Amino acid sequence: MKKILSFTLLYCLSLNTYSTDILRMSTTTSTENSGLLKVLDPLFEKIYNVRLDVIAVGTGKALRLGENGDVDVVFVHAPAAELKFVKKGYGVDRKAVMHNDFVLIGPKSNPAKITSKQAIQVALKRIAETQSAFISRGDDSGTHKKEKSLWQQAGIEPSGSWYSAVGQGMGAVLTIANEKQAYTLADRGTYIAFKDKIDLVIINEGDAALFNPYHIMAVNPAKHPHARYYLAKKYIEFITSNEGQALIGAYKKKGEQLFYPDAQK
Repeated sequence: MKKILSFTLLYCLSLNTYSTDILRMSTTTSTENSGLLKVLDPLFEKIYNVRLDVIAVGTGKALRLGENGDVDVVFVHAPAAELKFVKKGYGVDRKAVMHNDFVLIGPKSNPAKITSKQAIQVALKRIAETQSAFISRGDDSGTHKKEKSLWQQAGIEPSGSWYSAVGQGMGAVLTIANEKQAYTLADRGTYIAFKDKIDLVIINEGDAALFNPYHIMAVNPAKHPHARYYLAKKYIEFITSNEGQALIGAYKKKGEQLFYPDAQK
C-alpha cells in the first residue's frame, strides 16, 4: 500500500513539475545584486504556478537577449536604449516600475578632494585631473551607459592607467574598487546591499543627472512568435500592481530603502 501511495505521490508531483510554465527574463545585475528579485519573484511564481528563469547581465546584453528572442520579458534601467528597443519593434508594453539614483563612491581618504554636493561632472573632472583610480563597469550596462554620458557631459574621454574598465557586474565592480581603493559609479540599491562588505563610502550624490529609473517590457510576439507574451504580461501586471509596488517600496537593507515605486495608478 505504501509503495502504491509513494508511486501516486511521485506521479502527481511529476505532473505538477511538467505543467509549470517558464518565464524567461533578462534584467540588470543591480536588481539581482540588491536582492529585490528574491522578494518579488517567489510570490509571482506561487500565484501563477510559473518558474522564472532570470538572466542578470548588463542592460545592453539584457536588451540584446530580447532582440534575439532569447527571453520573454526585459527589466532594465537605460531609458534611451529602452526606447530604441521599443522603436525597433522588439519591445511592447513598456512600463515604469521604480527608481533610485546613482552615487559616486570612493575611499574615505577621497584623494580627488570631491565635495558631496558638487555637480557630478565637476566631481569626475577632479578624478581625471588628479588621475585618481576609477573602476568602470565597462560592460554596456545601464550604469556603464550612464557613466559614459556623464564623462561626455564633463568633456572628458577617460583613459590612462588610472581608469580601468573591467567588464563586470555591479557587485564585482564594488569588490574590485574596494580592493584598489578606487572611485566608481554605482546604483544606490546595490551599494546599500554591499555596504557592509566594503570600506568605500558615498563621495558625491544628489545631482539630478544621477536619477536612475527602471522600466519593464515584454518581448514583441510579432517579432518572436515563440515568446511567452501572456506570461510576460502577467509579470508586468504583477510588478506594477499595488501589491508589487508595495513590496518594492517596503524592501530595505539595514533600514534603508533601495528603490521607490513608480507605476502610475
